[in-house]
This record gives sequence, C-alpha cells and structure tokens, in this order.
Amino acid sequence: MKIKQFIRDWCPPILMNWIRSLRANNGLSFSGDYASWSDAKMKSSGYDAEQVLQRVSEAALKVKRGEALFERDSVCFEKAEFRWPVLACLLSVAASRSSNLNVLDFGGSLGSFYFQHKDFFSNLMQVRWAVVEQAQFVKFGQEHLQDDVLRFYDSIESCSIQQPIDVVLLSSVIQYLEKPREVLTSLAAIGAPYILIDRTSFIADESDRLTVQTVPKAIYDASYPAWFFSEKLFLKTMLDLNYRLRTEFPCPEVIGLGEYKGMFFERV
Repeated sequence: MKIKQFIRDWCPPILMNWIRSLRANNGLSFSGDYASWSDAKMKSSGYDAEQVLQRVSEAALKVKRGEALFERDSVCFEKAEFRWPVLACLLSVAASRSSNLNVLDFGGSLGSFYFQHKDFFSNLMQVRWAVVEQAQFVKFGQEHLQDDVLRFYDSIESCSIQQPIDVVLLSSVIQYLEKPREVLTSLAAIGAPYILIDRTSFIADESDRLTVQTVPKAIYDASYPAWFFSEKLFLKTMLDLNYRLRTEFPCPEVIGLGEYKGMFFERV
C-alpha cells in the first residue's frame, strides 16, 4: 500500500482536515484582533520592500524568458494553474464590451495575474492591462515588462487618464491597505462598469477584524497588518458606492479564520 493511501485510510478526519489546511494556506498564519492599524503595525515586523521587489522581479523575468509559466508572490510555477471564476468574469466583461477588455489591476505586482492567464485573452479584439502599483514596481515594470498590452502606473488617476477602464481587479490586495474603504471610493469614482475582487478575507461578524499576517520564510521573512472584512459591512459599502453584487465564488485558501472569497460587482 502506498504511504499516501495509508495516511488517508488511517488518519482521523480531523487530522486530515488539518493537513489539508496546512497545504491550502501555504503556511500563512493570522493572529490578534487589533483596535487600530498602528497597533497592528507595532506587532508586525514589516517587510524589506527592496528584498520583496528583488524576489518578485527575478521571478517575473523568469516568466518573461519562458523559464516559468507564471509567478505568484515571488514563487515560480512550472505547472499551469488558473483562477477560473475570475477568468470567467473577465471574459464576460469582454463579451459585453464587443470583445474589448480594459483592466485596472490595482496592486497587481508585476502583472502576475496577466501573465498567468494571458493565453485566454489572445482571441479578444483588444486587451489593455494596466497595473497600478508602488513606485519601485512601476519603474521596474516600465523598464523591463511593459509592452502594447501591459502597462504600469503609479496612481489610479494617471491610469484612468491614459486609458478607459472596463473592470477594476483587486486580487488579494484590499485587505492589506490601511484605509481600504477610501481606496474603494477612489476606484469607484472612475466609474468602471465592474469591480472584481478575488482572494479576499471575510468574516460573518458585524464588524471588521484587524490581524497580523505572518508570511512563510520560504517566500520572504515578513509580517504585516491584514483585515478580515465583515461581509455584511463590505456589501453595504459597495452598494453605497453604487455597485451591486452580481455573483460570488469561493477561493481555495483555508486559513482557519473566516473565509477567502471572490466577488463580482456591477455598477448600478
């Protein structure tokens, strides 16, 4: 009998669920319930921005050279993986826009999601993929990765001036901002028909919870504040910004606290 089969047959369900949890969250951990962002920051080590950029840029260049299929959080992947629900939402947007897709990928690193899925956009009439990121990421992206499709901007405003926006993509980013609702308000102000949120942490509570997330050292040594949003309050915020929930979908992360979800919003 193979060892994997032996484990499945003889481990109690609670232990198997714990093992699956460890695999699913890749070693991420969350702790605390902090009263303010400053309190959470005091309990965090922060991260070396230059080290993170170096790791991510090295991985992105490997993807560009064809040495890896895609990268996520600086980790290179040799086997194809796709975020099917997000891809379906994006292609539905393109279908509604005469086969044109103009994306504002807020906090999109060096185009990780775009490179992971770009083959699926090849038959569209036109694709513009704009990443809005921190200045050092924008500089590297403009110098090494930018082309006629993929562009990099350092602000929402500069991006919206340069190109039309059909859909705003927020993939595993909004929960790491000190003032996420202010950013959502700024994004809603550009009037994009759709806002698409992926890999975002929610809880069933009446109020948000502020934690500290610790990243596995295999990726990089860091810890920083991370929100778990009250789903009820989040949906109200989006409705107040004139976006209604069109659909939602689960995400594979299992973290032992709350639930990671994706949500697809349409402007009303």
